[in-house]
Amino acid sequence: MADPKGFLTTGRETAPTRPVEERKQDWNEVYVPGGLLPIITKQAGRCMDCGIPFCHNGCPLGNLIPEWNDYAYREDWQAASERLHATNNFPEFTGRLCPAPCESACVLGINQPAVTIKNVEVTIIDKAWDSGDVTPQPPERLSGKTVAVIGSGPAGLAAAQQLTRAGHTVAVYERADRIGGLLRYGIPEFKMEKRHINRRIEQMRAEGTKFRTGVQIGTDLDAGKLAKRYDAVVIAAGATVSRDLPVPGRELNGVHFAMEYLPLANKVQEGDFVAPPITAEGKHVVVIGGGDTGADCVGTAHRQGALSVTQLEIMPRPADERPAGQPWPTMPAVYKVTSAHEEGGERVYAVNTVKFTGDADGNVRELHLVEVVFEGGRFVPQEGTEKVIPADLVTLAMGFTGTDQSNGLVEQLGLQLDARGNIARDGSYATNVDGVFVAGDAGRGQSLIVWAIAEGRSAAKAVDAYLTGLPSALHAPIRPTDRPLTV
Repeated sequence: MADPKGFLTTGRETAPTRPVEERKQDWNEVYVPGGLLPIITKQAGRCMDCGIPFCHNGCPLGNLIPEWNDYAYREDWQAASERLHATNNFPEFTGRLCPAPCESACVLGINQPAVTIKNVEVTIIDKAWDSGDVTPQPPERLSGKTVAVIGSGPAGLAAAQQLTRAGHTVAVYERADRIGGLLRYGIPEFKMEKRHINRRIEQMRAEGTKFRTGVQIGTDLDAGKLAKRYDAVVIAAGATVSRDLPVPGRELNGVHFAMEYLPLANKVQEGDFVAPPITAEGKHVVVIGGGDTGADCVGTAHRQGALSVTQLEIMPRPADERPAGQPWPTMPAVYKVTSAHEEGGERVYAVNTVKFTGDADGNVRELHLVEVVFEGGRFVPQEGTEKVIPADLVTLAMGFTGTDQSNGLVEQLGLQLDARGNIARDGSYATNVDGVFVAGDAGRGQSLIVWAIAEGRSAAKAVDAYLTGLPSALHAPIRPTDRPLTV
C-alpha cells in the first residue's frame, strides 16, 4: 500500500485546466501543461491497494491499477510504465479520452471521492515518453504468417501491434488519408493533440507494422481478394453509420452529422484547410445529442466563433449523485460537465426535435422542439411546450447504428450480422468466415475506447492461436462471451 493514510489525509484533486477565455482561442489541449506533476504522487497515494480491487473489474483492459499507483507514489516511473503497458498498448489515449469506469468501481468511491486513476495513468505515460522509456519492441523472429487489419482506430491499432510483436507480418488498411480512425478525425485536438497518435504510429512502424492509407476495403480493394492474400484478417472498421433524424427539413443546408463536421475541424489542424468547409463562425449552433460526441461539437463550435451554442438531449437531466438504481461498482449515469460545457452554451434536456425550417435559399434557420416525457416505452410530446430556437448550423450527434454495409466489405466476405447490425462473432472473435475475425465497435457496437483496445488485444490473441495452432502467449484481458456464433 502506497500511503496507509493517504485516502484519509489527501483530498481528491484533478488535472487543472487553462482559463476558458485562453483555451477558446486555440486548439491545444485544455489542461495546464505539467499541472499534474505537483499533485500526482499524493493522488496516487490515495489508492488503498484493496484486497479485491474492483477497479480491475471496472476496467475492460484489466489494468493493474493498484500496482502502478504504488509505483507512481514512490516516483518509480519506469516500473509504473512497465506495469501500465502490460495491459494497455496506448495509455496516453485512454488517459485522455476514457470516461474512467475504473473510477466508478474504485472502492474508495463507496463513501469518498474516488482515486484519480485516469490522471495517474496519463502522468505515467507522459513521463515515460519524455524519459525515452517507450521504445519499439520488434519481434525476435518472424512467423511467416501474414495478417490484414481493416481499420486503424484503437481496436485495429491494438490488434496490429500485438500481432506484429508476436512475429506476424501485419498490414493495416485505413480508408482515410491518415492513420487513427476516430482518434484522428473524430476527437478534437483540444481533447487529444494528434502528436500522441503520430509517435505511436512511428513506434509501430519501427516494430514492423505496415500502414496503407486511402484504401477502402470493399470499394478500392475487393474484400474477398484481400482475404485470399493474407493468412488472417481482423476487421476493426468501427460502427461508423451515424444515427439520422428523419424529420421535416432534414434536407436543408446546414444540417450535418457530427462526423461530417468534426473531421473538417481536425483537417484544419492538420494543415489541409485554412478554414473548414463547415464552420460555426458567426452562427447559432444547435447540437442534437447529449453525449461525448455532442460535447466535442460544442467545444469545436466555441473555438470557431459561434454566436450561440445549444445542446439538446431527449433524455431528462441526469442526477448529480449516483442514482440508487445504479449502485457501486457500476458506472452510473450522472450529470457531467465537460471542458466544452465549461466554455459556455446552453444544455436543454427532455426535448425532441419536431422539424427544421429554412430560408428561401434552402439554408436551415430554425429548429422546432417540444418537451417530452418517457411513458409506456416511448417519448410522449407534452402539449403546449412547443418552442422555436434559431439554428444556422445543426450537428446530429446521436450515436451510431452499426458497421457500414454500403462499401461491399460485408457482402464480399459473406459475413453474417447479429440482430443489431454488427458483424457476428463467437467467443474467440471469429466470424462465420474462416480466418476472418472482428474486434471493437464493428462487432460490439458503439462503445468505449477501453473496450476497443481490450477487444483488439483479445482478437490478436485469438488470431495468433489460429495462425500457430498453439495456445497464444499474448495477453488478452477479456472475451466477448464463451458462446457459439449467433446472428
